[in-house]
Amino acid sequence: MSFRFITKSIHAYLIDYPVAIALIAAPFVLKLGQSGPVAMWLSVFAGVAALLLAALTDHPTGLVRIIPYWLHLWVDRAVGVVFVTAPFAFGFAGLDAWYYWVLAAAVLITTSVLNAPEKPVAMHSEFGRRAAG
Repeated sequence: MSFRFITKSIHAYLIDYPVAIALIAAPFVLKLGQSGPVAMWLSVFAGVAALLLAALTDHPTGLVRIIPYWLHLWVDRAVGVVFVTAPFAFGFAGLDAWYYWVLAAAVLITTSVLNAPEKPVAMHSEFGRRAAG
């Protein structure tokens, strides 16, 4: 049994938009920012950016499909690294720090360990087969 079950469609429908909305709302619900305003606004900024990234990605829920899915995953992973380092860089403590460390773990595990590889696209089009035959 493979642990790599998060397909492009699962990522598009069940992760991108709900996580973006959670990133925007969670800092207010959890009252983040005890370590400083960056602890609250970094999540809100990341949520808005995640909405934009999802809308521009070439996957089932993309609105303007200009960003390849593989690049979307690498941007997600980069955000995970930012979330790991943010508590150290900005001096977050307590819930502010743990919030970002838990998010970082979730993002990095989801996009690396649990992410299903994409199926290769067929190299020959119908036109190419007819022209050659």
